[in-house]
Amino acid sequence: MDFASYITGFVDGEGCFSISFSLRDKLKLKIEVRPSFSISQHKRNLEILKKINEFFGCGGIRFSNRDQNYKYEVRSLNELIHKIIPHFEKYSLKTSKSRDFMAFTKICHLVFQMKHLNAKHLRDIIILANTMNESGKRKYQAAKLLSILDKMKV
Repeated sequence: MDFASYITGFVDGEGCFSISFSLRDKLKLKIEVRPSFSISQHKRNLEILKKINEFFGCGGIRFSNRDQNYKYEVRSLNELIHKIIPHFEKYSLKTSKSRDFMAFTKICHLVFQMKHLNAKHLRDIIILANTMNESGKRKYQAAKLLSILDKMKV
């Protein structure tokens, strides 16, 4: 098996496509959209993260004291659009993670097109992001983010 296919299988089991939100007073709509692709591994598996990082040629690896794991992460929208997403479009995921990837891809393209600066599109992004990673932790629930948008005069 080639390494590109191996990476997709590895990500199917260990990777995460996520959209997080931050509240930012300086922004017109007060909500920042932050897409991220990551893979976390115990320190004994650091070498595979280094090889994946080298393969994609983007992102970075950091150590988390919280869970004693290393995390390979790509947060640059440009790198997500031009390197990460095309890889998984060519080498498709086989598990339910493919649904998260489809939503992630759509959101990344909307943000890349600056649509997240429009209240209607930001609402759509929040709702779509809420369908992803059902077992994951969310700093802000969709209802809270939508209520912030509802209070805006836009």
